[in-house]
Amino acid sequence: MSNNGKRVAWVTGGGSGIGEAGAEALAADGWTVVVSGRRKDALDAVVAKITKNGGKAEAMALDVSVAADVSKAVEDILKRHGRIDVLVNSAGVNVPKRSWADMELEGWNQLVDINLNGVLYCMRAVLPAMRRQKDGCIINVASWAGRHVSKMPGPAYTTTKHAVLALTHSFNMDECVNGLRACCLSPGEVATPILKLRPVVPSEEEQARMLQPEDCGRTIAFVASMPSRVCINEILISPTWNRGFIQTPHSRD
Repeated sequence: MSNNGKRVAWVTGGGSGIGEAGAEALAADGWTVVVSGRRKDALDAVVAKITKNGGKAEAMALDVSVAADVSKAVEDILKRHGRIDVLVNSAGVNVPKRSWADMELEGWNQLVDINLNGVLYCMRAVLPAMRRQKDGCIINVASWAGRHVSKMPGPAYTTTKHAVLALTHSFNMDECVNGLRACCLSPGEVATPILKLRPVVPSEEEQARMLQPEDCGRTIAFVASMPSRVCINEILISPTWNRGFIQTPHSRD
């Protein structure tokens, strides 16, 4: 894929959850991984874990909702490594107040800034380098809520994730001629720290039945490992025990 076989992956939201698992799976496959996020201590812990397991990783503190900071981050990665082969957009948030009855504009704006604008800023920032390489893969972590509208995730989260799906497809329409491809990864319930922000936090038993971060990590590494002729446009993945289908008593969080 690249000079001397070096493959460089940048993972946003890499300090926890799906981003962390994706970074670990990529590093295990031999990628040089740059993890970014807002909490440097969490990133350093991920890097230490990857390094201990024989992988190559480095940390970069970054708030993806600040476009100028995103551009600078890409400049820094290119300066150090000369290329970016894969971008995993895994930075994402939700808020506790997530119904029309209690939603606040501040919460809406935060979700749009991080879940949607942040994804665009990162895609746009890596684009010139990927075009020069005539090769590059972007994996946008959306959500089951990006395909199926339901009450639980709330209007802001659902809207941003639907938008990420559209953004991914529009990227492929324009950039396929440059050898670039993007995948919208849309997981159902995953047992990650973001669950703590739910109005009703699922029980340990319920979380054990959900997708685990490493399931999504393996999926990210799989998409990244495909030959450049392959574009996996979308992956919709959920727990077998899908609470949205089963409607258990606790599924109405």
